[in-house]
Amino acid sequence: MASDRAKPCELDQEKYDADDNVKIICLGDSAVGKSKLMERFLMDGFRPQQLSTYALTLYKHTATVDGKTILVDFWDTAGQERFQSMHASYYYKAHACIMVFDVQRKVTYKNLSTWYTELREFRPEIPCILVANKIDADIKMTQKSFSFARKFSLPLYFVSAADGTNVVKLFNDAIRLAVSYKHNSRDFMDEVLQELEVGQAEMLGGLKKTASLQRDVERKPVERLLLGLAGGTCSLCLRPWKCQSHTGQIQGQALPTALSTEL
Repeated sequence: MASDRAKPCELDQEKYDADDNVKIICLGDSAVGKSKLMERFLMDGFRPQQLSTYALTLYKHTATVDGKTILVDFWDTAGQERFQSMHASYYYKAHACIMVFDVQRKVTYKNLSTWYTELREFRPEIPCILVANKIDADIKMTQKSFSFARKFSLPLYFVSAADGTNVVKLFNDAIRLAVSYKHNSRDFMDEVLQELEVGQAEMLGGLKKTASLQRDVERKPVERLLLGLAGGTCSLCLRPWKCQSHTGQIQGQALPTALSTEL
């Protein structure tokens, strides 16, 4: 059923036999129609509802781009935008952004600068699409010139979640931009995050190996190991002094303080 298809779920690239995956985020004031646009695109239907969502909502979708299956992770602000700011994790590893305003509410257009500034703080280079929603209420709005799009060289889409105007094109283009960005960009922030992840993985891997070694040593005494541990460290309890209760010594140079503590 349509309602089942829209349930938030963690993406599993292998489960869906996808060739690649991308993350697309939506920004904009509350009640501009971000969730409704996603529902229109993902569920082929639309039921008007005035209530705002109250927790982060994820939508999954598979698309075909240049013959490859792409798993798309759509992130919806889900009410957090009421605080005029999003948590940094919302922007983390996003490959494209859809920024929405309501053509019937001028304040949502004025607030675009706040959202765009925050977006560029966390994701300086990702493609961003500007969306003028609810044109079904006043089709004349499509004749207006919106300077924000020109100022920041953003593509502008006039759409309607109510009748579906341009919704499919909007999301298909966003997916293509996200895929292109992921494979062709040299975003400095992406490189920094990648380096941090590698460093964190190596550090955690080292800690796990040290803990594993401690467990092994506690089960079976070892006479001599060269592990970079402080000289005189007991091979059983790994305390940094000569233990009177156990036999066997580990010799070598001391580890950094952060790794010398007991695990």
